Amino acid sequence: MWDTWQDGVMEKHRVLVVEDERDIAELIALHLSDIGCEVTIAADGHEAMRQAFAREWDLVVLDLRLPGPDGLTICRTLRRESRYVPILMLTSKSSELDRVLGLELGADDYVTKPFSVSELVARVKAIFRRVESLSKRSTENDDSVNIGPLHIDAAGRQVTVDGEAMSLTAREFDLLLHFARNPGRVFSRAQLLDSVWGYGHEGYEHTVNSHINRLRSKIEPDPAEPELIVTVWGVGYKFNARRAQAAGH
Repeated sequence: MWDTWQDGVMEKHRVLVVEDERDIAELIALHLSDIGCEVTIAADGHEAMRQAFAREWDLVVLDLRLPGPDGLTICRTLRRESRYVPILMLTSKSSELDRVLGLELGADDYVTKPFSVSELVARVKAIFRRVESLSKRSTENDDSVNIGPLHIDAAGRQVTVDGEAMSLTAREFDLLLHFARNPGRVFSRAQLLDSVWGYGHEGYEHTVNSHINRLRSKIEPDPAEPELIVTVWGVGYKFNARRAQAAGH
């Protein structure tokens, strides 16, 4: 079960399912209820917008093809808010561009239609585990990381470089914090998927590459010649703490 305790009262994870195909929406709601989620369904983009801001959610399962505002518009709107809510996209197999755009807008993961219910439930569980793990680490570790010009406020989920605030998506922030808390350590793409995304899945390495490229474009002085998050050819990536500290002097 994925219940949590708040002030001595057991609370279920609150999930908003945004899906215009009723049978699919009810199937998702049924299986998420089985793992202890409280599920609300929105059948179009307008209802999704109203529901999304009516209360706080632990997860939004978001179909991209919707009547009214589409899923990409809803994703973009949610990511403008200060409070982070995980987003799991539902896309068709033929809509690779939509998946890429959704990930760039800050969606946490995606499942392609037609999907197996067991895969969707596994992805939902992975997102909950990752959020809970990051929350636990934020309370156990120092709430800030300072390396050279880079300042990361873990509790406030804010990043500045040379005093300038950076606009990072939730996953970009998690990725940067993971690197900064493990300076000099080389991570393979599979390890990053497991540690930051909450699951390891062959074939999703391109997701890591695209997030690192976007992160570099925001924090590197010259993204074409990265100095902070460097590629270790044939292995993966590492955070170059020495170079970051040198840049701060």
